[in-house]
Amino acid sequence: MSGEKGSTYANALLALIFNATTMTGIAQNAVSSPLTSFYLALHTADPTAGGSQTSSEVAYTSYTREAVLRTSAGFTVSGNAVTLTAAVNFPACTGGTATATYFSIGTASSGAGEVLYAGPITPTIAVSTGVTPQLTAGTSVIES
Repeated sequence: MSGEKGSTYANALLALIFNATTMTGIAQNAVSSPLTSFYLALHTADPTAGGSQTSSEVAYTSYTREAVLRTSAGFTVSGNAVTLTAAVNFPACTGGTATATYFSIGTASSGAGEVLYAGPITPTIAVSTGVTPQLTAGTSVIES
């Protein structure tokens, strides 16, 4: 069987994942210790091929993943897309270089967390000493 998701369901699925909003009759946010934040990571290549947040993750000095609240304050869900509600700044580079070409939304603040969604960064971010990488408000992924 193959097919597409209905648009109402796709939007409800994103709201469940990113805003902890119940899908009536289908799913609800975990009652015991649900995640309250997701973690954004920067990558030098598409991380979904490897399947974890460490896949092709940038490694400049001072880099860390950034937490985003799993609410409408962190993510806006509309029209089968999820977008960052506000810009997300990563720590300024204090050494090394990298070119961030993808971002991911995952479950862990460090280590091999699960990638929920990933997408390309346009334009890419050339990171070097003194550069503060940023994903702008409106950076998005689409549920198809």
